[in-house]
Amino acid sequence: MPDALIVAGPLRFRARFEDVLAPKSCALLRTTLPLEAHIVQARWSGQAAWVPLGERNFPLPPESATVYPLPGQVLLYPGGVSETELLIAYGPTRFASKAGDLAGNHVLTIVEGLEQLAELGNLVLWKGAQSFRMSLET
Repeated sequence: MPDALIVAGPLRFRARFEDVLAPKSCALLRTTLPLEAHIVQARWSGQAAWVPLGERNFPLPPESATVYPLPGQVLLYPGGVSETELLIAYGPTRFASKAGDLAGNHVLTIVEGLEQLAELGNLVLWKGAQSFRMSLET
């Protein structure tokens, strides 16, 4: 059963928290929900969209951290070398910043709406920043 609802512009996704892979990261992310921000095309990472989380700095260890997320995987980068952010892969992705590769904690996997990932990519690439909301499923 999905744990989170993600709304990016007009698109809706349901996602499962990866509590076994990243328990501390998932627990911390839950405390930030509901989260409202904007989602944009990633600058350095290929086919991915990112949600900047501003000046927040989450004291998290690497948990199932990866540079190469699969489409539908959501990563949380807790801050450090680059700013704190969420990254949603919608195609081939190599998570990076201007400082080089980043490894983000795999916190969510999209389980409903995967067929809309290409549309998400086109939306953020060609139409720019979109509203973003993530909340717990009720």
